[in-house]
Parts: sequence; structure tokens; C-alpha cells
Amino acid sequence: MPRLHQCLNENRKPLSLLVSLPVNDAGLARAALEAGADGLKVHFNVGHRASGQHFESLDSYLDAFREIRSLFDGPLGVVPAGSLEGADAATIRRLAPLGFDFYSIYAHHLPSHMLYDTGLDRTFAIDATYDPSLVEAAGHFGFSALEASIVPGEAYGTPLSFADVLKYRQLVRTAQVPVIVPSQRKLVPDDVRALTDAGVKGVLLGAIVVGRSGEQIKEQVAKFREAIDRWT
Repeated sequence: MPRLHQCLNENRKPLSLLVSLPVNDAGLARAALEAGADGLKVHFNVGHRASGQHFESLDSYLDAFREIRSLFDGPLGVVPAGSLEGADAATIRRLAPLGFDFYSIYAHHLPSHMLYDTGLDRTFAIDATYDPSLVEAAGHFGFSALEASIVPGEAYGTPLSFADVLKYRQLVRTAQVPVIVPSQRKLVPDDVRALTDAGVKGVLLGAIVVGRSGEQIKEQVAKFREAIDRWT
């Protein structure tokens, strides 16, 4: 099964296309995959600002997660908590046996036990309040990627600017791990070229771009797939 670090570092294209599902639903996962997504991300035990969705406990989604995993053998990641206290060790140990191959979590929500022996590739996110120079230390701890969630909440859904691209480029130059850009901005396919030129290794499309229905997801993911294949 291709893990996330293989997708980001060895993909036939220099930019990987990931989709953050707005709901933990196998039908939505299938739509994203059929349209060309390289990998998927799901959530539990967290409130998600961009989608307006509150995700319940792991046990609430076991059947859905197993069905999503059965659809493909590429990278499948999970956001396991929206707080430091929520990421308990017993729950994290259940993730690899369910077929997840990476976790994604804000650095300030990541307890030290998640740095070791999870059986998962590890990614972490930073927000607009972080000192960008801190990410240089991530490679020391063996992380597979940095999720650059650096757009302030009040600016969600607005167009990508060159100022954003400069910030992503700075993180690419500073971090010792691949950088993934989530669609906090209202990304469009024409943004692919600039993100690629900035050295970004993955784009993570969420509800702001792909919407909530299978038809919307399929349409938007297909457009980004075509742009990635054209520009990279």
C-alpha cells in the first residue's frame, strides 16, 4: 500500500492531489477517487471550521472508514482530535489496524506519545499564529509532511494571492519535510501552476472547493486533476 511519504516524494507528478472529505461517507470517497484523487483524509473527534461539520468519536465511523479503505490502496489519512486532551494513546493505537496510513493534526493538538510507535506516517499542521522558522525542526522528528494551514479563519474562502504563495514558498524553503497546502482559500485549477512553482508537494482540497455532494466533488477534483496533469 503506497504510504503518504511515497505519494509526496515518488509520485509520477510533482504535485499530489489529496481530498479532505466533508463527511465520512464512502460515496463521497468514491467520487473523489474516480475523479483522480491520489489520497483521502477523514476526521473524527473534531470540529471542522471550513466544512461546519462536527465529527463524532472513532466508533461512530468504523463501518464508513472500513468501506472507504476498501475502495483504494493509496494514502488514507485521519484527523484524530481537535484538542490536546482528545488524542488519547489507546485511540491512536487503533488507527493503523483500521487501514489508516497517516495522521494529520495541529502541532498544538499533538501530544508527545503520538511522535512514536503509531504505525502511521505523521503529518502536522500549523496555523497563522506560528513562527514559520519553527518548522525547520520537524525533520528531526521524522514527520512525513507539513500541512500549511496558515490562512486566518476570517479569510477562508477568498482567492489565493501572491502573498500566500510567498508564504508557502518560505515554508518549503524552511521545512525539512514536504509541504501540503489545504484549500482554506478558494483555490481554482489555475492556482496549480503557482503552487507547483512554489515547491508545494501536495494540494488538499476540502469543502471550500469541493462542496458537499458527490457530483460537486467529482466535478472539482476532475478539474484539478486535469490542471495538475497539464502543468506538472
